[in-house]
Parts: sequence; C-alpha cells; structure tokens
Amino acid sequence: MAQKSTIYKVELSVSDMDRHYYETHKLTVAKHPSETDERLMVRLLAFALNADEQLELTKGLSTDDEPDIWQKSLSGELDLWVALGLPSDKVVRQSCAKAAKVIVYSYGGRPAEVWWDKIKGSTTRFDNLQVMNFSDEATRDLADMASRSMKLQVNIQDGDVMVSADDRIAYVTPVRWKDIA
Repeated sequence: MAQKSTIYKVELSVSDMDRHYYETHKLTVAKHPSETDERLMVRLLAFALNADEQLELTKGLSTDDEPDIWQKSLSGELDLWVALGLPSDKVVRQSCAKAAKVIVYSYGGRPAEVWWDKIKGSTTRFDNLQVMNFSDEATRDLADMASRSMKLQVNIQDGDVMVSADDRIAYVTPVRWKDIA
C-alpha cells in the first residue's frame, strides 16, 4: 500500500524589508512520503522569499511537469516558476520556456556545487533564470524547526533571512549563483 502525504499546517508571517511586503499566509502543506524535513522547510523558505497573494504551492514531488511553487497571472500565464534542489539541464530548459521568470533554489552542500559546475555553462542563454544556493548548515537548522503545526516568522533584509519558530532561530544568506539578465 502506498504511503500517504503528511499534512502540515503553517502560519507563515513574512516581513520582507527588501520588497516592502508584510503579510501572513496560512498554508496547508502536503509533505510527500519521500520528502525530507529539510526539503519541506526549503520549500517554505522559497515561498517566503517570493511571497505574493498570487503565489501557490503546487503538488511538488508528486507531479513531474509542475514546479514546487508557481505564480500565475490573472489570465493564466506562468509568471514565476520556482524549483528546489538540483534539477537536470533538461528541466531547467523546459522551465525557462514555460515561465516568464524561473528561480532554482539549490541546497545540499558539495553535491549542489558539483551540480552547478556541471550545468552553469548551459544556463547562460536563459535571461529569465535565477539560481540561488542555501548553505548546508542553514538548511539543517531549518529542518530542525519542522513540526506538523508551525508558526514561522521570516524576516528578510538586505538579502539576509532570519527564520524563527518558537524559541529557535535560523539565519540564511542565499548565495546568488546566477541572476536574471
């Protein structure tokens, strides 16, 4: 029998001084059986970094032709495609063809660096692609915060991120590997 997703209830308060965005999102997140706490928390962090009233979490791991997060225009076009982890060159190429803006948030330490060294040459032609990396230590700290019911406060200022839950705090400084042209 196939395992079912685990449901997480998240109250995500975002204070983004860089974009002047201040809002609380109540999210119901399905964690796929093969998804780790680290990946779940990276998904929530990516949501906070791009928070908007039109931003949506998708089915994620269970659907190959959807990103982890997307934002569609009112007419249905894909404005933003957010992917997590280490997508293949093919997936990056297809994503850039489907959406106006694509952001890949990589994580995982050395494997992420090896992945980027392998595909960065083939990404130069994509003017709508941004690649950001989170340190291994930061994502491990985020994973320690995961619980079925979370109240997360995310503060973003000058590109630095502070995530707090209860009495725990994680500091994340995303490293920009590729920016939109």
